[in-house]
Amino acid sequence: MAENLNIGEMVLGENDQNDDSKIERYCYNNDTTRCDIFGGLYQWAEMMQLPSRCNTESCSDLIQPNHQGICPDGWRLFTWDDYVVIRQYKDDFDWGIAGLRSQSFSGYNTSGFSLIGGGFRSFESEFSKLNEYAYWFFPTEDGKKVANVGLILNSINDGVYREDCGSKRHGLSVRCTKLE
Repeated sequence: MAENLNIGEMVLGENDQNDDSKIERYCYNNDTTRCDIFGGLYQWAEMMQLPSRCNTESCSDLIQPNHQGICPDGWRLFTWDDYVVIRQYKDDFDWGIAGLRSQSFSGYNTSGFSLIGGGFRSFESEFSKLNEYAYWFFPTEDGKKVANVGLILNSINDGVYREDCGSKRHGLSVRCTKLE
């Protein structure tokens, strides 16, 4: 997907996404126009479309290869390997992340994968880093309370991080990849 996923019913940032009967999303600062621009923010279990209890306990036995989660039919959740393919996309420019750009991020977006700095919602219910950081969960977990997280900062000198772990109760952006 060229943009962050934006589906589901908005819940206020002070609440967890714990209604397992529907897809829920956060909008930055509880403002739905922010979802229209930056996409929704989702807790790990919501993104994975697993029971909300999976935000506080291990559910590694429920993770499937090509895990669909809340992605549309024919799509799966974005992985680190997907990012590596995009990052290696060749363009004619020597700065930024090759092939990537959007908003305050460097590059020319020749890959079509727009970086969108949707920021995040912390497990303390605070929103921050809008248009500064592009965060997303991977469909993996590293223990009961943390999931593997991808992070791209808007400064080309700050780099990209893979092994960061974040609380599964954070609200992060979601990307999907088309199945072949």
